[in-house]
Amino acid sequence: MNPNKELWEKGDFTEIAAFMRQSGDALVTSLGITPPLRALDLGCGDGTTAVPLAHLGAEVVGIDIARNLVEAGNKRAAEAGLNRLKFQEGDACDLQGVSDHSFDLTISIFGAMFAPKPFDVAKEMVRVTKPGGRVVMGNWIPNDPTSFVSQLLKISAAFTPPPPEGFVSPMTWGVDKHIIERFGQAGVLKEKISMVKDTFHFVSPDKSPTQFIDLFSRFYGPTMNAFDAAEKSGKVEELHSQLLDLANAQNKGADGGTSIPATFLRVTVNL
Repeated sequence: MNPNKELWEKGDFTEIAAFMRQSGDALVTSLGITPPLRALDLGCGDGTTAVPLAHLGAEVVGIDIARNLVEAGNKRAAEAGLNRLKFQEGDACDLQGVSDHSFDLTISIFGAMFAPKPFDVAKEMVRVTKPGGRVVMGNWIPNDPTSFVSQLLKISAAFTPPPPEGFVSPMTWGVDKHIIERFGQAGVLKEKISMVKDTFHFVSPDKSPTQFIDLFSRFYGPTMNAFDAAEKSGKVEELHSQLLDLANAQNKGADGGTSIPATFLRVTVNL
């Protein structure tokens, strides 16, 4: 089985995505899209950005490697009556069956950054986007103390075995020079790429940071792997304590709720 597919089907990212809806809506609104527009959401999960895109009148295709998330997305689309939104399985490294220049907008928010072949990902995103269109990515930033997921993944990695030889960290998508190099190899001039820091918020007024971390331990593939490894080494309490300390330190929520801001790098590529 494809290891990346196995990782994201291991848990149920919908449990985490429930905390991301408000920021997904806000990000899509900030794009200033005007229909008619055809959009691809790559590494879409269950539709945190695909659903609001469709609500604004875009025709949207969501592609994700995890079958369970595709099924969840199609269920959300059906329940919302969004008949111009469809989800399908696919690999960001090789978008088989997707024609050249199919989309006005290709977006990937914390999705395609986790695919194992970043140069192929950049090439595919450029290939399927129309000339005059744009690619928008949201990527976590390595070693940024205000990037909650970056810190969560850093803690998790300390409890897991070393990655296989040739592994390219997804966090490299949060570094300017790598972004310029990858899109450069896909034929994009540096001047066509802009990068700004932005903020996503994990929000739930009725769930505490303790409950939030519990969801990561049970439903988020990378953290689940860390807990599996910690179980074998007898370090579960240590891992849980570090993650909970992180969530409590960054939580801005009141009355026992969760509101954690997370800095990310927003990348816009104009084609």
